[in-house]
Amino acid sequence: MEKSCSLLVHFDKGTPALANEIKEALEGNDVPAKIDAMKNAIMLLLNGETLPQLFITIVRYVLPSEDHTVQKLLLLYLEIIDKTDGKGRVLPEMILICQNLRNNLQHPNEYIRGVTLRFLCRLNEVEIIEPLIPSIISNLEHRHPYVRRNAILAVMTIYKLPQGEQLLVDAPETIERFLSTEQDQSAKRNAFLMLFNCAQDRAVNYLLTNVDRVSDWGELLQMVVLELIRKVCRTNKAEKGKYIKIIISLLNAPSAAVVYECAGTLVSLSSAPTAIRAAANTYCQLLLSQSDNNVKLIVLDRLNELKSSHRDIMVDMIMDVLRALSSPNLDIRRKTLDIVLELITPRSVNEVVQTLKKEVMKTQSGELEKNGEYRQMLIQAIHSCAIKFPEVASTVVHLLMDFLGDNNVASAMDVAVFVREIIETNPKLRVSIITRLLDTFYQIRAARVCSCALWILGEYSLSLSEVEGAIATIKQCLGDLPFFSISEDVEAADSSKKSQQATSITVSSRRPAILADGTYATQSAASETTISPNIMVQGSMATENLRSLLLTGDFFLGAIVACTLAKLILRLEEVQPSKVEVNKALSNALLIMVSMLQLGQSSVLPHPIDNDSYDRIVLCIRLLCNTGDAERKIWLKSCRESFVKMLSDKQLRETEEIKAKAQISHSQPDDLIDFYHLKSRKGMSQLELEDEVQDDLKRATGEFVKDADDANKLNRIIQLTGFSDPVYAEAYVTVHHYDIVLDVTVINRTKETLQNLCLELATMGDLKLVERPQNYTLAPESSKQIKANIKVSSTETGVIFGNIVYETSNVLERTVVVLNDIHIDIMDYISPAVCSDTAFRTMWAEFEWENKVAVNTTITSEKEFLDHIIKSTNMKCLTASSALEGECGFLAANLYAKSVFGRMLWFLLFD
Repeated sequence: MEKSCSLLVHFDKGTPALANEIKEALEGNDVPAKIDAMKNAIMLLLNGETLPQLFITIVRYVLPSEDHTVQKLLLLYLEIIDKTDGKGRVLPEMILICQNLRNNLQHPNEYIRGVTLRFLCRLNEVEIIEPLIPSIISNLEHRHPYVRRNAILAVMTIYKLPQGEQLLVDAPETIERFLSTEQDQSAKRNAFLMLFNCAQDRAVNYLLTNVDRVSDWGELLQMVVLELIRKVCRTNKAEKGKYIKIIISLLNAPSAAVVYECAGTLVSLSSAPTAIRAAANTYCQLLLSQSDNNVKLIVLDRLNELKSSHRDIMVDMIMDVLRALSSPNLDIRRKTLDIVLELITPRSVNEVVQTLKKEVMKTQSGELEKNGEYRQMLIQAIHSCAIKFPEVASTVVHLLMDFLGDNNVASAMDVAVFVREIIETNPKLRVSIITRLLDTFYQIRAARVCSCALWILGEYSLSLSEVEGAIATIKQCLGDLPFFSISEDVEAADSSKKSQQATSITVSSRRPAILADGTYATQSAASETTISPNIMVQGSMATENLRSLLLTGDFFLGAIVACTLAKLILRLEEVQPSKVEVNKALSNALLIMVSMLQLGQSSVLPHPIDNDSYDRIVLCIRLLCNTGDAERKIWLKSCRESFVKMLSDKQLRETEEIKAKAQISHSQPDDLIDFYHLKSRKGMSQLELEDEVQDDLKRATGEFVKDADDANKLNRIIQLTGFSDPVYAEAYVTVHHYDIVLDVTVINRTKETLQNLCLELATMGDLKLVERPQNYTLAPESSKQIKANIKVSSTETGVIFGNIVYETSNVLERTVVVLNDIHIDIMDYISPAVCSDTAFRTMWAEFEWENKVAVNTTITSEKEFLDHIIKSTNMKCLTASSALEGECGFLAANLYAKSVFGRMLWFLLFD
């Protein structure tokens, strides 16, 4: 659409109507045909047609019509036609419609009066409006509120015109008198809005005069009151104390929209603890009372902002926020847990953990579809609580260990990682955890969880009974040896053709998976997410879970079984006095390892054992046959020391991040600081005193906006025209989450008045102009600020281009100044983010595509190149700095970021 219109009219684009057909329909007496003809005429005009011959026909045959729909379409037609000539003067034929508009303003039907008044709100031609002023003013006293509220809007629009103050000299006084007597809420809202926009002092005076009755006003009027308060307090901060009282009185309003706006206004105006606590309480009440999930998410965002700036107050609200877990929506639950985990203190941790435990128990009932994913979130939350506050670990670890056998592999894996960390950080729980793990080991169904559980048994089974119990449990889960009979091997060898087919099918279902060090390994699709029920089983699945997994060809698990047995035998030699028992356990372990090698080299399975797993199992056999002190130290101590170092590095990184967040900027040495005890308290309420103190603290600690940001602002100013152009323009680009605001400064460098100056913009990429630019008149050597809003729908790089068009009195043709292009960088929408290594690898595996980019660079250092990539792409390195130390000629690092649209970016760097 080339032209603006206040209403969209349905139009069939099949066959456009001809001007002659429209003219014939308009001249007839058939009202439905007249309506269709008017719609077609409007759509043709909007699509760029001129249709000058229709105007007289419409004046003759449509103006006298009494049909309301025809009159509404007539006003739309009058809105979009050109009412001025090339020099900006009103066309003479427009005088014909003035009488019709005056008749409509005096029409007995209130609808006709109302739509005509709304039409006048969209007129800018003073010559048309001026004869109608008395009729507009008389409609302020009409009996019907629909007419009165539209009359006020018309008065406000006319008063805001460049010559509006001459047309309506006493409009503010008239509206103020009207406001004092009006009873209709919508009309009162429009009247107050008019004073707010055109005579702010009168609006403030009316508000302060009726301050005791504000809570009884309608919702619409209260919203305008809040907008007025925000505007007044931004310009006059000293007066905000009396307005904060009004806001707090509105916190009890019945409208949720008013209450939400009150809380937001309160936070933006005041830092007093009383005010912030009232706003936080309001948000928590909205969180529980509103059923719309979008509203809940928005409220959680506001609470998250409060948590960042007023954490000491939000700490007391933690249980109120936690009630949002009652919502079945996973996004709401995730946001709630994220907020709560950052507000936990030693005082509240027990209550929070008890609530989380109850939620975990609820997920055991299979009523909801995404119980597994929710349970995983809860387990991660409990894990975080237990790491921050070790004293609560004993109350949750045994409950969570029941979920080691969960069908949701990610959830079960989170439990295993949690147990592995707790058993190291809480030595007192070691015995109970090992005992519980031995009891529940047979329930584990996932290979990854089995691997983690086996490592825990191998490292932390220290006493004789624990070591013997661990060996017995592993033997029981492996079942009877051998894993296959000779007859099965012969049959498999005879049917080689079938085996080849099976091999080809199996290989096709396997794909590379990303490992923790950034390298690839082959992973079976059957063991990625959930446990497949149709697994080749020899023996009872109830207890022989390791056997079942081995018979699917998972020899990586077999290598872990061998390493665990080797550690247990080495430790048994230290704690078992009887050599006979040691030798018996040793021979059983060697038998198990050899049986696994035989299984891997047999024809029973569709694919043989991989070389890496084969070498590890052979290494374990050689170790048990010939053990030295050095090897014993490596196997029994070095592995655990590496794990302890990994945990300490993780804790160090988290501590550094907390310190970085806690750093605040300090004020300049010569900044003014007011002293609380020296302040005059006369006539100040407790809330005003608190607010003053908080402002002083902000000023002292540098939390107010600093002039240091001016350098960043200058970097965002883009010169659009040259210094020698008659019109100089530059733009300040502000990038918000979903839109871009261009604040364009236009300067007339000539000695002439520029008429109909228009900033015409166009876009490439996923950018869209929100509104049509207006025409302006620019005096000689004067400037004008023009704002343009552009919506962004994706993180693709976009380009904004355009020109400035204007006219002068001496030249009839329009002059065009072409502007420089504005390139919108994708980096403005990307921010560094954090996720766990497990989540990173899971997401990488979910997306099978990957873009491999070969990079040629003059940078010779791997670490320097990584820092360059992180700085250039605005991503965060997830790989620990300790893992990047040293020189080995190879580097693998995981980088991660999120866009404002919720999209995630993964980057895996190999060198």
